[in-house]
Amino acid sequence: MTNYWATSAVLPTGLAHRVRVEVADGRITRVTSKAPPAAEDVQLDGIMLPGFANAHSHAFHRALRGRTHASGNFWTWRDQMYTVARVLDPDTYFGLARAVFAEMVSAGFTVVGEFHYLHHGPNGQPYDDPNAMGHAVVAAAAEAGIRLTLLDTCYLSGGLAGSGHLDLDPVQQRFSDGHVADWIGRVGRLADGPTTRIGAGVHSVRAVPRDALRDLASIVGNRPVHAHVSEQLAENAAATLYYGCTPTRVFEEAGLVGPGFTAVHATHADTDDIHRLAHGGAAVCLCPTTERDLADGIGPARALSEAGVPLCLGTDQHAMIDPFEEVRGLEMHERLLTGERGRFTLEELAAAAGPVGYSRLGWPDGGAIAAGQLADLVVVQRDSPRTAGSRPNQILFSATSADVLATIVAGELIVTDGKHRLGDVGRLLAEAFEAVRR
Repeated sequence: MTNYWATSAVLPTGLAHRVRVEVADGRITRVTSKAPPAAEDVQLDGIMLPGFANAHSHAFHRALRGRTHASGNFWTWRDQMYTVARVLDPDTYFGLARAVFAEMVSAGFTVVGEFHYLHHGPNGQPYDDPNAMGHAVVAAAAEAGIRLTLLDTCYLSGGLAGSGHLDLDPVQQRFSDGHVADWIGRVGRLADGPTTRIGAGVHSVRAVPRDALRDLASIVGNRPVHAHVSEQLAENAAATLYYGCTPTRVFEEAGLVGPGFTAVHATHADTDDIHRLAHGGAAVCLCPTTERDLADGIGPARALSEAGVPLCLGTDQHAMIDPFEEVRGLEMHERLLTGERGRFTLEELAAAAGPVGYSRLGWPDGGAIAAGQLADLVVVQRDSPRTAGSRPNQILFSATSADVLATIVAGELIVTDGKHRLGDVGRLLAEAFEAVRR
């Protein structure tokens, strides 16, 4: 058992000082304020926060950062993403995912929802272990020390036009199990672990026809289900032409929009979509740095929140991996739209940064520094060039990932003095990229 002591901490009751956090079996057992450190405590001179939740990740997209910015839009970016998807195998995928997850933990993320659709070998040929790629992701997360929800994703068609669903192209064949029943059979071989949950993903209405969505909805049970929804105007147009309604309504009519459903992006959700998501008890995962990097647009975050839709955050294609930047993006995008500040309260931003994402990834007892909660914690430097002078309860508006001194997952210290236990994360990333490009 390792206990921790921090100069200050943000608790459910507010900011506290000289905080001692006792831990057993990966959970917080007691939190004491105005307490001296015990001799055996790990002492952390900074502001302790609940761990951040990265509710939407495509780990292999990280290989594209800084390489796709000449021109174009989402669809031209996707062509470059497919180039990476074409060459990965279980070994290179493990190395890349491990490095990316280590970057996340170093930035303060303590749980990640990996939206995993790169399942098979070239031309869709299954590996001897049909879940070899998924097992590579699970092993990578374990080595990097991050809590994982593997959102194993169903992907059956190559797209959607006004005339109907398109055939898979050669790269997309790697993503597909062919039929929803085969996807169900393969995912059934995956199992939860101490720091792993198996959830479900639906790539989009473009990739899964409505009849297959109904079959999927009938078997997912209580597992979290995430799906790309209305990320692009072209997606809305195709769904309206073929199905006569928006993607949100397609998911609703298939029986998926419920308390376990999270719509990723919802950038172009309309007023009726927002009502349907709220009525069903669904959440939305916004990915501000990706949505602006890909020129997708700014989603209706405030309208969603006011309708009662819980919001969480993800780094998606990893244009950057920085939880503080995603939180600020949620607020700053709203400021640009409205010309007003303070569109979200500090409490609302904190909820989006951690507890909502934890819950929507199948970890309802994470995202707070309190007895009984998962011992997933982050400590932020108080006196860096970015944070010096900040009020501790407003540190979300001044800190960056470079200010993370320590990250604790399941009670285990993974990042100490800003350094990951695996060593130089930049070197890990460079080695992983080199292996992929070879």
